[in-house]
Amino acid sequence: MTTTDLIARYYACFNRADWEGMLELLAEDVAHDLNQGRRETGREAFRAFLARMARCYLEVLTDVRILASADGRHAAAEYIVNGQYLSSDEGLPPASGQRYRLPGGAFFDIKDGHITRVTNYYNLEDWLAQVR
Repeated sequence: MTTTDLIARYYACFNRADWEGMLELLAEDVAHDLNQGRRETGREAFRAFLARMARCYLEVLTDVRILASADGRHAAAEYIVNGQYLSSDEGLPPASGQRYRLPGGAFFDIKDGHITRVTNYYNLEDWLAQVR
């Protein structure tokens, strides 16, 4: 599988809420850089992140564009997040089903056919303005 195929599969799993499918694409010691936050390490930490996401948000990504380095060790993706804020997330405004739409992106490192790093980015201030 090429790097672009791997990342496309990752996002296809995301859009289907196939969390186990996403986790299978990650290295056991995956580094996950949360948007404007800390780094979490390991597939189990990522599993907990996905559980929180599934509880608080309903999101589908559209207009996904994927770029990969020539050696296949790095990739980037840009997309539009189409979401609904379902349940209040810690430290964020109260949820009441607010809908939002904003651009996002991610950077990846790849080794031996698995994703070893995911760094997510979206404009938090834009999101906050839409859900307040």
